[in-house]
Amino acid sequence: MTSARELLGELVDPGSFVSWDRMPVEVAAGPEYREELRVAAGRSGVDESVVTGEGRLRGRRVAVIACEFGFLAGSIGVAAAERIVLAVERATELGLPLVASPTSGGTRMQEGTVAFVQMVKIAGAVTMHKAAGFPYLVYLRDPTMGGVFASWGSLGHMTFAEPGALIGFLGPRVYRALYGRPFPEGVQTAENLYRSGVIDGVVPVRVFRRIVHRVLNVVNSVPVQSISDTDPSGRVEVAEPAGSGRSENSVGQYDSGVDRRVEDRAPRRSDWSADLPPVDRVAGQSDSDAKASAWDSVLISRRPDRPGIRELLRHVTDRVPLSGTGQGESDRTVVLALARLRGQPCVLFGHDRAGQTGENTMGPAALREARRSMQLAAELRLPLVLVIDTAGAALSREAEERGLAPEIARCLADLITLETPTVSVLLGQGSGGGALALLPADRVLAATHAWLAPLPPEGASAIVFRDTEHAPALAAAQRIRAAELLADGVVDRLVPERPDAADEPIEFARRMVRAIATELAGLGDRSPDELVLARQRRYRRLGLR
Repeated sequence: MTSARELLGELVDPGSFVSWDRMPVEVAAGPEYREELRVAAGRSGVDESVVTGEGRLRGRRVAVIACEFGFLAGSIGVAAAERIVLAVERATELGLPLVASPTSGGTRMQEGTVAFVQMVKIAGAVTMHKAAGFPYLVYLRDPTMGGVFASWGSLGHMTFAEPGALIGFLGPRVYRALYGRPFPEGVQTAENLYRSGVIDGVVPVRVFRRIVHRVLNVVNSVPVQSISDTDPSGRVEVAEPAGSGRSENSVGQYDSGVDRRVEDRAPRRSDWSADLPPVDRVAGQSDSDAKASAWDSVLISRRPDRPGIRELLRHVTDRVPLSGTGQGESDRTVVLALARLRGQPCVLFGHDRAGQTGENTMGPAALREARRSMQLAAELRLPLVLVIDTAGAALSREAEERGLAPEIARCLADLITLETPTVSVLLGQGSGGGALALLPADRVLAATHAWLAPLPPEGASAIVFRDTEHAPALAAAQRIRAAELLADGVVDRLVPERPDAADEPIEFARRMVRAIATELAGLGDRSPDELVLARQRRYRRLGLR
């Protein structure tokens, strides 16, 4: 595997790289997790899983973001995300082309759901960089998986990959744990994704360097000049690795469940569930809500008789159901309609729990239909309501080859910049990228027993413990419950279940429709510029103290 330092040595002109990195921001971490961070820094020679800065590429200034897999498998938590966003923002301010080179297992499991939602703010920063007219070029290294691939790893104007790189949405180990069989071989490779049209090419770093040079010659966005404008020394400020920096024990816990170096070794079982601070009681939270565990909520959300989006639609007026992407694709796991909720007109899109069975979950066509809903809302100048209720995005050969992860990334980018009011509703299960793709709205509501997580708790258990028996403990440790999401600023308002939506389906559906309508009314007097700015600020602050 290519380290961040090795990549920079081949990508930019010798001696030209200047680090932009500051001390990582502090995150909630108990003794076990702090020790993991300390050990990871010693082994990898870097203080976080990303290195950022600027250098010259054949004399032209470029900004660079490079993941370091040797630091907890390149996983992205709050501190790494903040470093990435600061670098993207600085590149935009300086008007520099930006080259990003991920290699990562995805979200850092130790930090739970708050780390998962960091992908929203990274995608938002990249989208603003591109909107300013500056190039964003991506070079995927081995491996690039999970939330990283489904956000900033898939938003490049052009995307190339390292030969032989493992690239995909979900890692093979988690797939086997969830479904009891191996993922098809040869699907999650750079070469296969190139043949399928998901990425633009498969080349070594030295060839990618030439491609970047040619792209910048065509775009001609930044004149060739000396990097001495910002640092006369032109020195390299990348820390030398300690030893090889590639210790076989450098095992991260992350959302894809892939570790190419130690695939058959179990990670150390640290009790990092005790690292997170307790949740304060939330105003309006009933005693029965407080007693329900995260795992209780997961089980309640999976009840087959729980009301879903179709139950909500029975309590709206002037419904106009729509179907498909308009480009020859449809997915029966989602619903799209025009509707009026207690006098509030909107475009409504969301997961249909009645259409999801077993492995039949949201695929690339459903995400393209989601983007159709966003386009409809923008063109008709209507608010957009998004309903999240999914066990996860589809995990299959077809989903990988038809661009599932890039479609998740594009949904995030479109939502962050949509110039119309948006409300997201966590109605039940909120698992993985399929849920995250519909999350970043102006207001987020959640039912009492709804939840949001990078993976189903069983998948997280497969990564951390290599079994599914620890799912209840992982659900608690990762702060996935609606009440904890409210405390952490991911959710704005809880809509009560009394005590379980499945036991009062009509009353609950009416209560939720009323809550959505109230939020839409409150957003109605804001200008498009105010909405977009407030939304960007909201997600920019997530996870920061």
